[in-house]
Amino acid sequence: QVQVVESGGGLVQSGGSLSLSCTASEIEFRYYGVMWYRQAPGKQRDWVAGLTSEFRTSYSDSVKGRFTISRDNAKKTTYLQMNNLRSDDTAVYYCRLRFAREDLWGQGTQVTVSS
Repeated sequence: QVQVVESGGGLVQSGGSLSLSCTASEIEFRYYGVMWYRQAPGKQRDWVAGLTSEFRTSYSDSVKGRFTISRDNAKKTTYLQMNNLRSDDTAVYYCRLRFAREDLWGQGTQVTVSS
């Protein structure tokens, strides 16, 4: 059974760092594009960063220069390193994996940034 599991969320002070992980099972991970989204309370889910199977990265303007997306195909894991966190980064963070007709989401992990 395919599983996509995020981890690494938590509470951090403004200016601090967190690293999120998203690990998949039962898929050929190397073929998938990976993305991170986030959803703050009362707001829509927004795209944060993406990394293609060819290792091309892209970022939303709000996180560019502060967040770094990466992947380890051998571990079937994608990471989101978040630095210089701000209170408006507080949200539930989700990873998304896409390949052909496959569209997989994790369950989300809470990130809370205190000011």
